[in-house]
Formats: sequence, structure tokens, C-alpha cells
Amino acid sequence: MDFDFSEDQEALRDAVRRFVDKDYTFDRRTKIERAGGFDRGVWDGLAGLGLTALAVPEAHGGLGFGAVEAMVVMEELGRGLVMEPLAQGALIAPAVLGHASEELQAAWLPRIAGGEALVVLAHQEARSRYRLNQVATRAVDGKLTGVKSLVPAGDRADAFIVPARVAGTDDAPHGVALYLVEREAAGVHTRPYALYDGSRAAEAHFDNTPGQLIAGPDQGLMLLELAADIGIAAQAAEAVGVMEKYLALTVEYMNTRKQFGVAISSFQALRHRAADVKMQLELARSMSYYATLRLGDMPAVRRRALSQAKVQLGQAMRFVGQQCTQLHGGIGVTDEYAGSHYFKRLTVMEMQWGDTLHHLGEVSQRMQDTAGVFA
Repeated sequence: MDFDFSEDQEALRDAVRRFVDKDYTFDRRTKIERAGGFDRGVWDGLAGLGLTALAVPEAHGGLGFGAVEAMVVMEELGRGLVMEPLAQGALIAPAVLGHASEELQAAWLPRIAGGEALVVLAHQEARSRYRLNQVATRAVDGKLTGVKSLVPAGDRADAFIVPARVAGTDDAPHGVALYLVEREAAGVHTRPYALYDGSRAAEAHFDNTPGQLIAGPDQGLMLLELAADIGIAAQAAEAVGVMEKYLALTVEYMNTRKQFGVAISSFQALRHRAADVKMQLELARSMSYYATLRLGDMPAVRRRALSQAKVQLGQAMRFVGQQCTQLHGGIGVTDEYAGSHYFKRLTVMEMQWGDTLHHLGEVSQRMQDTAGVFA
């Protein structure tokens, strides 16, 4: 199987890498983090590169690129620890809104493509514990009431994609619809805060808030699962970029730091640990490719594949983060050093879209017919 990237994909990678290296330096990222974790100027820069139009169909002013191009972009953004939620606004939102009415698509997709509108998924709730069918937010006659947690850049977004229950109990496997809710709509209140890695999130409260229907209860949960799987695949690619850069920083440090008059990279025990880190990185890379290539499969196959990828990525992120930090010694946990921020980002990503233990249970549940053997 050919895993080489096309010339266009490599050109896209180079363009994003140049943007990160030139316009998203560690110093600028530090200033953005201290200012709240989101910079509209950076978002405009991403839009200027065409990244906000990446997954928007050409009919609505987008580029109409596929999952592989998205993976290439997310890897490079991971290398730079870019905090702006591109996966949410440019990959998940267009995929979900592509199933909405023509009027809703025409109203929002061109604005998303141009970077004029940031639309994010607001699906997590206090009691959900990664379960997508656990939805307590209610919709009655198109008006929503409930609270969503950990909404990416929630107080800066222009609109939310909100799962709300129209029928059944809070954990019923049916009765979930998806709505588009504008942040400036009546009854919306957001409370922003910073996550451990410095990125911006918010609690979003909806009090009898009007929403526009994207998908009814016959499609709502299915689309929410698709959105989560796109998020996992994008995060897997981003994690590969984060781990690759953190390993490079670690090797550079080992070649510079001297102990007993020689560089610590000459110590066999430390070289073996670095080799183990490299092995975990390559395992993660292969599962990132696997996740991306499975996005087009049938839902049951796709869901299992993405959970398998998240398990491997979760293990790799924890191992690489811990080992690289330990190989640095004390400097690895100082806020002034870039490496500590890579560790923080890996720690947060391991918990997002379902932690490793959650997805291990998902894999187990979905592989009972094959006794744990990959079909």
C-alpha cells in the first residue's frame, strides 16, 4: 500500500509549517496563552492560508479537500502547539452542517470557509462521561435548555452545534437532535476558562434558547458520532505532530546537556529510552493513518477503528510525554521551556474525545464477535 503523499499534499504541509514557524512562535503562543488562549488574528491567518475552507464543499466556497489533507494540516499545527480550534471549526462543523438544510448550509458554510464564522461543537455535559447518548439538554419546540461543558473557545465562537434531547430519558439511544445555536441568541450565557494546556474553553448555558434544526432524532446521534470520530482522527494527527516535535526537542537537549564532561546522549540507558519513545511515535503515526483512512467506512466499522486508534494514541501520548519530560530533568517542567507545554498538551489530548480507558472498553464491546481478534 502506498503511503507516500502527493505533491499537492506536501505543498500544503510546507505552507502550514512555514506559517507555524514564522507566525506562531513559542513567544507569540505564550502571549496568546496569557491573554486567554485564543487569538482571532491567528484564526484570520489560518483562514488566509485557506485552512478554514479545507473541508467545505467547493459549491459553498471551500476547497473540498479530504481526510488525508486534514491529517497533514493537523500534524503541522501540532508541531507548533496551535491552540485555535481548527479541527472544530474547519473539519467537524462543515461535516455536520453538510447534512443540514440547503438554507442553513448557504447561510453558514461560506462564512466558515472564509474564516468569518467560527462554529464549534458543544456536546459535553457534566454527567456524560464521554457517552455521546447521555444528553440532558432538552429541546422543546425548537428552544433549548441545558448546560454544555468544555466548549472550545466557547465565548469567542459565533455559533454552536448543540445536541439536545427531544424524546426519551437522558441516556436513551434515541431521541437526540442537533441544533445550530448562535452565541448572540437570547438565553445564551458563556463562562470562559483556560484548560491545563493554555487553550480556551467555556461553559455554555442555554435557557429557552432558539436553535435551528440541523438533524432530527433519526439522524442526530449518528451525526454526533461522526463528528466525534472526525475529532479523534484530527487529534490523532495533531498528537503525532506534538510528539514528533517534543522528541526532536528532547534529542537536541540530550546532545547539548553534558554530564561528567560528555553529552548525555552518549549514555546507553538514555539512548535506549529515546529509542522506545521513537517506537511509540511510529506506532502512533501508523494508527493516525489508520484512523484517517477509516473515516469513510460504515459507522460500525468506523467507530471501532477510531476507538482502536484512540487507545494506541492515548498510550503513546502518555509514554512519550512522560519519557521526554524525564529525559530533560528539572528543566522539562519549567514554564519558560517549550517542552513543558508539549507535555501539557499531550496530557490534555489523552483525556479529550474519551480517555484511553473509555476507548479500551469501546474496542472490547465492539469486538466480542471476533474474540478480540481484528477482523
